[in-house]
Amino acid sequence: MFKKVLVATDRLKAADPAVLTAANIADQSSAKLHIIHVLESASIKNRDIVKHYQSGDEMLTTSAYEKSVKTVIMQNYARQLKENENCEVKVVSGFPWHEIGRFSREVGSDLIVMGPHSSKAQEKGVVRVAGKLGSTVEGVIMHERCPVMIINHDIPAERLRFQKILVGIDFSESCACALWFAVSLARAFQSTLYLFYMLPVPPDPEYSQADYTSDLDAASQRLHAFCRDAVAGADHEYSIWGGALPHVEILNSAEKHHADLIVMGSHTKEKQGKWYTGNAVERVAFRSKCPVAAITDPGALRPFKESVTNGNIQAGTNFHDGEKRIAAENDDG
Repeated sequence: MFKKVLVATDRLKAADPAVLTAANIADQSSAKLHIIHVLESASIKNRDIVKHYQSGDEMLTTSAYEKSVKTVIMQNYARQLKENENCEVKVVSGFPWHEIGRFSREVGSDLIVMGPHSSKAQEKGVVRVAGKLGSTVEGVIMHERCPVMIINHDIPAERLRFQKILVGIDFSESCACALWFAVSLARAFQSTLYLFYMLPVPPDPEYSQADYTSDLDAASQRLHAFCRDAVAGADHEYSIWGGALPHVEILNSAEKHHADLIVMGSHTKEKQGKWYTGNAVERVAFRSKCPVAAITDPGALRPFKESVTNGNIQAGTNFHDGEKRIAAENDDG
């Protein structure tokens, strides 16, 4: 399924769940594993001035220091690196999201795995604190086409077979990308897809049960039309229910179906040619017990085009104009 898996880590004193997860994914896919560590900067003006990982003292980074940090990383993951000899470790200084993106493009990764990117998050054992996605994770998602997998906890290797995949549907353009990616995963792992849509219920006392039933029927028809051709031949189920907060209901649906992975379109807004991370993605990602894969734009689908087309997905059929353009771009690619 994957050929090149890139994982970014900022942990040196303890094993990083993101690295362990990425190593397992790479191993089961016989993929090359790339590990990148961006040195913690001590200066906004000069990113080559870093904090020593042991003493915390400010220093100008050198090739010798970067080599010593690389040695620490290789020691931390000696077992994983021994099991996956097809591995590369890179240590650099700079803006984390920028260097991660640069390295991703350099090696041609088709999946980026990310975890904690702050000392407070590391102390708490989670990816983010105070309900924030994290500037590094957000920067990578906003600027990279490669699918980004976000994890909060250690994930057992058996759950990385992704037998149950939940797709959050909101009928957006990025959601169409997420659907295509989820279908390619489902075909590779022979998984069950759970296609979930939250029907917004207005806080209006005049909104009746009859109104809800009518809206539910219309939403069901739209959901089936949006997904029908993409999921043809794949094991799938539709789920719709009412709610007010999409992230809460997506997480509830994931728990109900014991999902191993949540797949979402990573952006819901576009302004002046730039994509912005959607609130639902951010809120799901920092609360989810299972990995969350965020898909950025049509370019993310190109590495998986063969598995998609071999699965007889009819590009663009019954998708709105945005999705038809996605299909056309992939065919041109």
